[in-house]
Amino acid sequence: MNFDLSEEQQLVRETVRDFAQRRVAPVAADLDREQRFPYDLVAELAGLGLMGMTIPDEYGGAGADTVAYAIVVEELTRIDSSLAITLAAHHSLGTLPIYYFGTEEQRRQWLPDLASGKKLAAFGLTEPGAGSDAGATRTTAALRNGEWVINGSKIFITNAGTDITACVTITARTGDDEISNIIVPNGTPGYTISPPMHKLGWRSSDTRELSFENCAVPEANLLGPRGKGFQQFLEILDGGRISVAAMGVGLAQGAYDLAFAYAQEREQFGKPIARFQAVQFQLADMATEIEAGRALVHKAAWLKDEEREFAREAAMAKLYTGELSHRVASAALQIHGGYGYMEESAIARLYRDQKILEIGEGTNEVQRMVIARHLGL
Repeated sequence: MNFDLSEEQQLVRETVRDFAQRRVAPVAADLDREQRFPYDLVAELAGLGLMGMTIPDEYGGAGADTVAYAIVVEELTRIDSSLAITLAAHHSLGTLPIYYFGTEEQRRQWLPDLASGKKLAAFGLTEPGAGSDAGATRTTAALRNGEWVINGSKIFITNAGTDITACVTITARTGDDEISNIIVPNGTPGYTISPPMHKLGWRSSDTRELSFENCAVPEANLLGPRGKGFQQFLEILDGGRISVAAMGVGLAQGAYDLAFAYAQEREQFGKPIARFQAVQFQLADMATEIEAGRALVHKAAWLKDEEREFAREAAMAKLYTGELSHRVASAALQIHGGYGYMEESAIARLYRDQKILEIGEGTNEVQRMVIARHLGL
């Protein structure tokens, strides 16, 4: 066994860590407060070749492995979850379905702009009445005169409404017991995008509600075989859990970094609070759990790179790091005391950003269902 990163993976980590500290950290609080989408930072990530990391270079991507991708997501989340989820949702949910299931013509049409980061893509799965029960989707797509006519709605969709969004891939019922995936370009008549939704956290990421009213797209926009949409999005969610799990590790690491630094500076009873055993033990527990969480994420990513079964490990990583980030963010804010409860503090933003990691990409309860199924229960 070898837990060392390759030279390329180490370089990726150093590059992204430097970018996050130098370019993202100074503006993250302002972006959060103003709920402003970070177009300039997304463009810089694209310039670094990070928006389509695991897409082959023939389609405009970087051809990197999943472990390197997880490292990028972790390093960004240490500083700003909103920017991290923008990249993760675009790559794992928006772009990879087209690469995995698209025809060569669809790949040539969409991937060069998406993998290079010139454009963003979204994935429309969740509906007002279909969240954890994703198979209960009510959006319909009827084939008429060579076009899919779509009616329905989606909610909580990331990256759907930015100025650089190219398309959304939605799940829709194309028959009584049939779900398919269909690519819908932005600007298609009958496709309406709501104003940005106001959220507890991830405030500078783009989250929208989508409506379809007799929205017609070409029959050729079907992604993969008709009726295979359910199996497709389950596969996509397995991979997406690795990136959200990496976010859990990254947020926990960022919260730990803030608590560790504050404990060295804050003095009570004549000495830094880091010298009190109660604080030392909290930091020791945080560091231990973060190390365990990172190992889970890297194992799931490695299994995916080895083209081995990874769904169970991805669910375990997502479950564990979501709950890990909850514990660490809470303990880190406690170490900050009253100052941590002020919105001016960075730990307050991380604390708000954390909760969605136990909900998005499958709730904690869904992860336990997935794990139990893989255990044969």
